Amino acid sequence: MQISKNSAVEFHYTLSEAGEQIESSLNDAPLSYIHGSEGMLPGLETALEGKAAGDKFSVTLSPSESYGERVDDLIQRIPLKHLQGDVKVWKPGMTAMVQSNQGRHQVTIVKVGRFNADCDLNHPFAGKTLTFDVEVVSVREATNEEISHGHVHAEGGCGHAH
Repeated sequence: MQISKNSAVEFHYTLSEAGEQIESSLNDAPLSYIHGSEGMLPGLETALEGKAAGDKFSVTLSPSESYGERVDDLIQRIPLKHLQGDVKVWKPGMTAMVQSNQGRHQVTIVKVGRFNADCDLNHPFAGKTLTFDVEVVSVREATNEEISHGHVHAEGGCGHAH
């Protein structure tokens, strides 16, 4: 089966910039998403279109196709209690998740005070040309429930209380 709109797709990836590996899913579970539900980087989704389980390919995305260009001075002071991450003490250079009206965002800590942290709101990969080495693990039709939720459910549902 080929990847098309409303396919439930699982894939492994290795992400690199200028030949240096940044992250990889190979030691973890594959990444999963519903094709066409805007849950994936647009450039990567375009490259996955029409592929099938077992396909391996590489795609290089410019910043405009991935996380966008860096915006200078995109610094915001955020109360420490709003920073999400498995960290006891926040330090400059660490990344944290922050919940906002627009959803979850990854931010980079610039400076830490007693109650607040100054955070760079640019995604850590903003402004970078990224290469994804991809291996498609599985492709199947998404269920109606998965399509309405916009994400793939693990065996036995997605675990959210409705």
